[in-house]
Amino acid sequence: MTTFPVFILQGDAYFIGVSQREDYALNRPAAEPGLWLLDPGMIYLSHGAFGACPRHVMAVQNEWHERLERNPMQFLVRELESHVDAARAALTQFIGADTDDVVFVPNATAGVNTVLQSLAFQPGDELLMTDYAYNACRNAVDFAAERSGARVVVARIPFPFRTADEIIAPILERVTARTKLAFVDHVTSQTGLVMPIAKLVNELKQRGVDTLVDGAHAPGMVEVNLNKLGAAYYTGNSHKWMCAPRGAAFLHVARDRQKFIRPLTISHGANSARKDRSRFLIEFGWQGTFDPSACLTVPEAIRFVGGLLPGGWPEIMARNRALALAARHVLCAALNIDEPCPKEFIGSLAAIPLPDAAPDALPRLPLNEYPLQDALRLKHKIEVPIISWPAPPKRVLRISAQLYNSLPQFERLAEALTKELKNR
Repeated sequence: MTTFPVFILQGDAYFIGVSQREDYALNRPAAEPGLWLLDPGMIYLSHGAFGACPRHVMAVQNEWHERLERNPMQFLVRELESHVDAARAALTQFIGADTDDVVFVPNATAGVNTVLQSLAFQPGDELLMTDYAYNACRNAVDFAAERSGARVVVARIPFPFRTADEIIAPILERVTARTKLAFVDHVTSQTGLVMPIAKLVNELKQRGVDTLVDGAHAPGMVEVNLNKLGAAYYTGNSHKWMCAPRGAAFLHVARDRQKFIRPLTISHGANSARKDRSRFLIEFGWQGTFDPSACLTVPEAIRFVGGLLPGGWPEIMARNRALALAARHVLCAALNIDEPCPKEFIGSLAAIPLPDAAPDALPRLPLNEYPLQDALRLKHKIEVPIISWPAPPKRVLRISAQLYNSLPQFERLAEALTKELKNR
């Protein structure tokens, strides 16, 4: 029987209880920070932004680079497909999918664009999304609607909130007979919420609406089982919580929807005479010359990172969630505010509402970063994003909890944050 770690509060200390071994405190990293290349002089609390790849995984990627460069013709023409197949097999085992239903894409934004630009929408069709959507994906939905004459319908979801119904009801209320596709997050980017995705997909399916799920943050943060979920389209990143190299993402398409989906780059596969595999795999398997090393390294990222704790990936996900919950508690207490949502909506990310920014403390172009974020980085050596939510001057601080983090780092953030807020 699998035993999962449990979040325990003992006095002022936070622990993960794990059967058959001693408890260990969150006041130290769960894995040696030196396994990553992160600057030891900086407290890095922004893993969710772009991930961080361990040294060992990067070394394996370099081995793939060298194998390719020894004979590019041999590797790319004669060997690559079998290597990609093996990488997809390891990935699909991790995400609970069939290998014939998953292809590699550069990132989740590319996956979202692939689906939106493949599907044919008509004037009057409605594309349903939430105001939690990642900005790049919101732009992709807007572009698809503008090009076709369809209409974007946005469901407004509150933050803070207290129940799942406050998320689900606004979405379902906006479904009409004209709704052709619903775009929803598995884990929201700005607010770090684990959405009730299974119920959403099921309720939308019962209403005859296909769902495109942005799972950019989900793999490696929460359990992902795509066969069980049953979404028509799902895209996710491997470079975030799975710690694979950047450039390794995936797109999962239900078998009966694959005939509608074409890659963003139409290449040799479009008129291939091959019959040994699906057109879906053939077209996505080759879109021109590219560096496949990130995708080919995914199996080693799954193996290596999964081996850093005795309980494997279930323990890693539980430990990171425990740390995120503990850190959120510390920060909300320091700011004297209520935690903005119940803990069941938290994975390895958490957003903490901040006081509205003063007119002279708004985000500055071109980086669009708040002066407060600059102060935390430059004065306190803490890298953590401050995000406009839902729009300036309102803002949230978003924390990430990864194995190299520990609770004292978030306590230092709380101290620095309260000090800086007094001056802003």
